[in-house]
Amino acid sequence: MMILILGGLASGKRTFAEHVLGYSPAQMSDGVLNDLPLLYNLQDLVAADPEHAPDLLDALLQKEVVIVNEVGSGLIPMDPRERLVREATGRLTIRLAQKADTVIRMVAGLPQVIKGSL
Repeated sequence: MMILILGGLASGKRTFAEHVLGYSPAQMSDGVLNDLPLLYNLQDLVAADPEHAPDLLDALLQKEVVIVNEVGSGLIPMDPRERLVREATGRLTIRLAQKADTVIRMVAGLPQVIKGSL
């Protein structure tokens, strides 16, 4: 079962994963693929190599929880590379949401289940 948590910067995503889902900081990796069950800052992982973001899908689906900052609701960056990263992150997030068992959107620290259930 994979849970995708998305929301704006500082919207309570990690706090929710800790206090509601029960993950400790030691179980979380910050934008790096490894054996830990939870990955946060997916957008940073994509930024390292945006052209190969689609190749991350299978590995991410093996995680219990993936956390990503919402990137599709803000200003469009002027820098071409930043636009590429934003688009790659958004497209990968769409694919993750399609495959995830549960998708939670965080707004002001409040969870909104938009797919599946807790």
